[in-house]
Amino acid sequence: MRVALISDLHGNELALDAVLADIQRRGADRLVCLGDVATLGPRPSAVLNRLRSFGVSVILGNHDEFLLDPELIRRYTEAPIIVEAVDWCRSILSTAELESLRAFHRTLSIDLGAGASLFLFHGSPRSHMEDLLATTPAEEVDHLLDGHSATVMAGGHTHVQMLRQHRGLLLVNPGSVGLPFKEYVGGKAPTILAHAEYAIVEAQRGAVTVSLHRVPLEKAALRAAAQSLVWPLGPMLAASYA
Repeated sequence: MRVALISDLHGNELALDAVLADIQRRGADRLVCLGDVATLGPRPSAVLNRLRSFGVSVILGNHDEFLLDPELIRRYTEAPIIVEAVDWCRSILSTAELESLRAFHRTLSIDLGAGASLFLFHGSPRSHMEDLLATTPAEEVDHLLDGHSATVMAGGHTHVQMLRQHRGLLLVNPGSVGLPFKEYVGGKAPTILAHAEYAIVEAQRGAVTVSLHRVPLEKAALRAAAQSLVWPLGPMLAASYA
């Protein structure tokens, strides 16, 4: 059983296509997205449609819910450029595309066989706005996991890849497909890396392996995508890929 995990696509069609091609090359029995699908990037509709065409199960991320509840973002950030980018994304998605977000899961459990299990969320099992990091103290991790347990527990949200052992279970962050960060930013301006990230969880007769992957991307192509239309984050992202 091989489960590929992608997260934080953020409307980056170019990066998503590169990751999907890499996953197809390596092989996977199932593909799950851990949320934050459409906002902040230039191609929200294309990314949503690509996930639908691949039959991907999707976890509800905070940015996905921001599209459904315009007031919710103000509990997360007051940064004008982020609010404008989310509003822009909402304005160009069709009613059907927005309604499709309501089918996303808050959490998802997958039986890996032979007693192994995989539990998926976005930020933490109790909230898609919480950060779970390699440096989060163990006692705080216990609170964030909110009583849930599995052989492997995986979430996104921070845009930083992670593989951590916590009291016998494995905590995984596959990183970000669309906007991978050089380091955890905690609300500050990030340094965005020119690759796309994902993870594969493999189980064979109860033995579990987790691998983190990075797919290199051309800066010129990323810059061209950022400059392909007028949208709030275009100039900032184009500068990031200079």
